[in-house]
Amino acid sequence: MQTSPFLGELIGTMVLILLGNGVVANVVLKQTKGESSGWIVITAGWAFAVTMGVFVSKAFGSIDAHLNPAVTIAFAIATNDYSHIVPYITAQMIGAFLGATLVWLHYLPHWAATPDPGAKLACFSTGPAIRSTGANFLSEALATLVLILGLAGISSKNLGELAIGVGPYLVGILVWSIGLSLGGTTGYAMSPARDFSPRLAHALLPIPGKGSSDWSYAWIPIVGPLVGAAVGGLLIRLFAL
Repeated sequence: MQTSPFLGELIGTMVLILLGNGVVANVVLKQTKGESSGWIVITAGWAFAVTMGVFVSKAFGSIDAHLNPAVTIAFAIATNDYSHIVPYITAQMIGAFLGATLVWLHYLPHWAATPDPGAKLACFSTGPAIRSTGANFLSEALATLVLILGLAGISSKNLGELAIGVGPYLVGILVWSIGLSLGGTTGYAMSPARDFSPRLAHALLPIPGKGSSDWSYAWIPIVGPLVGAAVGGLLIRLFAL
């Protein structure tokens, strides 16, 4: 078997979701060692998840390690090269579904021990702290815009060879910063794959007492990040960042 960009995006995204949604499950599910450990643990866990996902993605063959359809679309717009959109996004969607399924398996005894359906859904997908369509949409678009501009700043064009060695760590810091500063409104999905595929897994998996998958909200963490990504890609292109 050989590595490839498709495999790299798939496996990297799977690890990202396994560790990212895994830390949420560790905090919100009942009778875990990390129960009720709070937002700092969640944001830190997600930051480390992104860092490890990038490393794994590169190891399995994706030099780009986007792990996120919004990132793929942003840099397609920035470079006017759209050849990666279909294979990368397909791989990311599959990887996110597999990662969410592994979270379900890993915490298998804890679903029945957790009475709150909302807590179970939070282990898969995002949701608003205060449900407000316009504000929620803006939160996702703005957080994703910051993500794209931050990634542009971390790129090898700006950091040179330094980006090769420390880039994944800086991406983790970027995601940690966004989570701490902007994540309290909607849970900072910033990625259609991160939200849609795990939400689909939640809908399909036999999770006891799981309740609704909240599909009425699901378009916001898809469209919001894509809008923010498109604006970020245009800014990168216009200013040659």
